[in-house]
Amino acid sequence: MPCVQLSPLALCRPCNHALVCAIIPPMSEIIFEVTEDEVEGGYVATALGHAIATQGDTVEELREMVRDAVRCHFSDGAAGPSPKIIHLHFVRDEALAV
Repeated sequence: MPCVQLSPLALCRPCNHALVCAIIPPMSEIIFEVTEDEVEGGYVATALGHAIATQGDTVEELREMVRDAVRCHFSDGAAGPSPKIIHLHFVRDEALAV
């Protein structure tokens, strides 16, 4: 069975490696990395593999801003088909003194 990549970050299900043997169009999902803005507060979301970034003061506002940014980015069709699922990957970096 040939390898099939299901998303930009997925491993091949049959053989569990990151090599891409075949790609399934169209894109069905998009992943955003979300971090807290330490200077101004709120949240910043940046799409992986696409030139999309947005921000919001609360998680609820960020969700709406991300949906709007994705609709706007894919509305003209030049960027490809619009994804059906948006994943928000919250990243929190914390350093502890020893």
